[in-house]
Parts: sequence; structure tokens; C-alpha cells
Amino acid sequence: MDFSWTPEQVELREQARAVAASAVEEYGRHNDSWMNGYSKEFAREMGEMGWIGMTWPQEYGGGGQPPINRLIIGEELIAAGAPIAAMWFADRQMGPSLIAYGTADQQAEFLPGMLAGETTWCIGMSEPNSGSDLASLTTSALRDGDDYVINGQKIWTSFAADADYCYLICRTSSDGPPHRGISEVVVPMQTPGIEVRPIKDMTTNRHFCEVFFTDARVPAANLVGVEGSAFKQTMVQLEHERGGIDRLVSNKALFDMAVARADRSDALIRQEIADLEIGYRLGRILVTREVLRQAPAGFSAATKCFCTEHEVRVAEFVARVFGAEATLWSDVMHGYCYGPGYTIMGGTSNIMRNILGERVRGLPREPR
Repeated sequence: MDFSWTPEQVELREQARAVAASAVEEYGRHNDSWMNGYSKEFAREMGEMGWIGMTWPQEYGGGGQPPINRLIIGEELIAAGAPIAAMWFADRQMGPSLIAYGTADQQAEFLPGMLAGETTWCIGMSEPNSGSDLASLTTSALRDGDDYVINGQKIWTSFAADADYCYLICRTSSDGPPHRGISEVVVPMQTPGIEVRPIKDMTTNRHFCEVFFTDARVPAANLVGVEGSAFKQTMVQLEHERGGIDRLVSNKALFDMAVARADRSDALIRQEIADLEIGYRLGRILVTREVLRQAPAGFSAATKCFCTEHEVRVAEFVARVFGAEATLWSDVMHGYCYGPGYTIMGGTSNIMRNILGERVRGLPREPR
């Protein structure tokens, strides 16, 4: 295989690196910037540059560019710590979902705001007591005339406190197997009956939220796709979420800082750096296969598992290099404390291995 970049791709990477450096200088550097780096101003700048929806079809307002270009730009922005969180979910998942399953009216209403960096979206997926079992969700959306009436609770909903819209995964029917009766509905976050409670984690981040729905009414026209048949739609969403470059380079800026500080005269340190650099290269190959659609269906579980476990190893290396200084509260300790979260968000590593074994390798399911 030829792993070399074209001159145009090299130029694009240099441009993205310069934009990222400028953004960090203006807005500050953020660990895990696609989750913790929230800047509406930078999102608008990204929209003006055409870097939101750059791979979406042109007939929907997108750039029609090859997916590898988005990977290049995303890697440079996230690796530098540029604050892209205000637009990332919409660009990564919500826009493509509306293009694939939404109505023409929905596309006309919601896509322009995403493309301009004006609207922030959150994903209402996880629920208390459900773990990674999406089919067990209980948040209901029951039809009442021209509306859905929504009741239930979501948790770990990133940016719910800032979002303009929630792309809600809910239950419109309890008949049949659990994976049936699941639907996707666009919910404006200013809808009466919605309460958002930010969750402050041990790193002081507050992007995670609990969201409570109490008789919240949204138009039935906000249903995305076919009522009760959204389980497969959501699985496609998760393919986008789990196999991207954001799962590999979230703490790359800290790694670069640690490499510059490390005693590279020590052969063991050099070997550890080499091992981690190899991990970045392997992870990039896995992500590239996902982007180019060369990976088998479901293989994003393996990509996510490898890349996020690599990020944990990076966090541990950074903490060792900084030694006692890492015990003081700083962005280094912040990054170290956040490390275990990489292998939990978007599905735990154990769940990823189950998916890989059952759906990709065809291994028998464990009897229940």
C-alpha cells in the first residue's frame, strides 16, 4: 500500500496546522478539545472556511470533498487542542444522519445552521441503568395528535447545557423485541418540560449532563426516518462516532509536551516513545480504513478499542515523564485523570470486544 500523502493533502495539513495554532493562541489549548473545547466563535470561523460539512454532498450545502480531507483537518485541530466541540457532533453525526434519513423540510431547516457553525447539537442516547445496552432505553415519545410527548431521562449527554437541539433516541412503542419501537426525534432544547443538570466530573469538566423530559412536546414532523425502526440508523451513527480520528489524538498535545521534556538519552524512554509513536501510526491506519470504507462492517469497534486504549497509555506516559509535578493540579493532571474515560465513552472496551467477536468474527454469543 502507498501511505504517502498527495501534495494537495500535505498543503491542506499545513493549512490546518496553522489554523489550529492560531485558534489555540486565541482561545486557549484544550485537552480532549472535541469534547471540552467549546467555542461558538471558532465554530463560526470553521463554517466560514467550509470546514463543517466539508464531506457532505454539495446539494445539501456541503463541500463534497473526499473524507480523507476531513480526517487530515480533524487530526491537526484535535492534536493541537483547538476548541471544536461546538460543531463536532453536528459535523460528525447529526448532519450525515439528517442527510441519510431526514425529510427535505428537516434538511432545509437544520443543515444550514450546522454548516454555519451557528447551532450546537447534543445526542440523547445513554440512560441510567442501561449501560451500553441501547435497546433497553425507556425514554418515551408517545404520539398525541401532531406532537410527540416525551418523558424520561438521559445521562452523559455532552453539551446539553449549551446545545440548541438534541438528537433524541427514544421509544415510540413497547411492542415486540426491545430493539423495535426505537425512534429518532429532533428536540429543540428550549422546549418546555426539559431540565438540564450539568455533571461536574473529577477533572472539573462539565460537558456531561443529565437531561430530564417531563411531558415535553415536539412536532411529529421532527421524527427522523421511520417511526419504530431507528435502531439500525443509530448503529450507523455509532460507526461514525467510534471509528474517527477523535478517538486517537485527544491527548496528543500532552504527548508532544512529554516527549519534549523526556530524558531521551535513556534507551528505555526512547523505546517507550517509539512504541507510542508506532501506536499513533497503527491507529491512523485503522481510522483511515474506516474513513475510506475499507474496514468490515462493525470494525469501528476494534478501531475505537485500540485507539482509546492507546490514549490511556499516552496519559500514563505523560504522568510518568512529569513525575511529582504531575501531582499538582494542571492540564497534565487533568489529562491523566481523564484517561480512563477514553475507554468508556462511546461504549466500553469490553463491549467493543464483544461487538468485534460477535458481529465481525462471527463468534457464538454467550448463553443468557
